[in-house]
Amino acid sequence: MSIILNLETATTNCSVSIAKEGRILAIKEHDTPNYSHSEQLHIFIQEVLKEVNIDASELDAIAVSKGPGSYTGLRIGVSAAKGLCFALDIPLISIATLSSMAAQVVSIDIDYIIPVLDARRMEVYSVVFDKDKNEVRATEAEIIEENSFSEYLEKGKVILVGSGAEKCKTMLSHANLSYNTTIVPSANEMVQLSYKKFKAGEFEDVAYFEPYYLKDFMLQQKKKK
Repeated sequence: MSIILNLETATTNCSVSIAKEGRILAIKEHDTPNYSHSEQLHIFIQEVLKEVNIDASELDAIAVSKGPGSYTGLRIGVSAAKGLCFALDIPLISIATLSSMAAQVVSIDIDYIIPVLDARRMEVYSVVFDKDKNEVRATEAEIIEENSFSEYLEKGKVILVGSGAEKCKTMLSHANLSYNTTIVPSANEMVQLSYKKFKAGEFEDVAYFEPYYLKDFMLQQKKKK
């Protein structure tokens, strides 16, 4: 038996789902550019638990999106997940943010799936999966140039998905390339991924786990008048 609470806060979408045996029972999410995670996350957690009449004490694990993504968003999600794990004495599961994005692609006429999250300027966070969702290139922070992803575009059909895809449109053009800019990380796609890790016993050390930032956080200083 497994009842898992999934938390996704890596981007603008604040998303919470609860699932039993890999089957989603309830989800609550809100995607806004204002990053309302600090106000909404704990409310959403209470709402999904109440919706399915499950007490927090009945949870078997907490899954959290580990990044890459927004520094602040990741901190909020991971802090909440770790707090629940400590309080309930249950395991912590981490899910790669880009993996849950790839899970949303259902097209069968695609050879490579490349989730891309917008970073700074012309930079994106990206990873490359084959059509069976197997990772064939590790996650990187990279600057988009005219020859970006050319290795995969020459081999077959490629789809870029996520917020970074809009940025890529201005630089990349290829007959094998398509885009889906509407995909955002969601706790909905975390359900199967977290259930798989739960069954395999792939848990994090709650005390020492940290989000996968990929890049150092940079605080922008205000210009002196």
